[in-house]
Amino acid sequence: MESRSKNLVPGFVVLAVFLISGVKSWTGEIHGRVVCDVCADSSIGPEDHILEGAEVAVLCITKSGEVVNYQAFTNAKGIYTVAETMPESDRWNTCLARPISSFHDHCNHLGDRSTGIKFTYSRPSGHFHTVRPFVYQPSTAPSYCTE
Repeated sequence: MESRSKNLVPGFVVLAVFLISGVKSWTGEIHGRVVCDVCADSSIGPEDHILEGAEVAVLCITKSGEVVNYQAFTNAKGIYTVAETMPESDRWNTCLARPISSFHDHCNHLGDRSTGIKFTYSRPSGHFHTVRPFVYQPSTAPSYCTE
């Protein structure tokens, strides 16, 4: 038990220094969806579905000029999320989200308007920014799409 207490002391010291220094932290979150546009009609309808496991990259430039790069994959609901906690002075300023790949053989061609989305991140700490959906399409639309 005594050795366990000795291991906790350095952690408390670091936490105390952080709190005493007055550094204010900031937390940001970016999320969006990746969808298969089955009929390749550039609109999301009942025939379309989410893409689980699609890869998305998010690149942000902080207020201090640092470039941070994140990689995310969509979950079972087709949603990807990137989140970070950092000092307020280093918070995200401008970001670019872009699709990297869809691992679904039936829907792996990137839609026309899904090359990347640049945006200013001006949300307060603890809030999120939602990026419009990225769309993949099949190489050929099913016959029921043209009827």
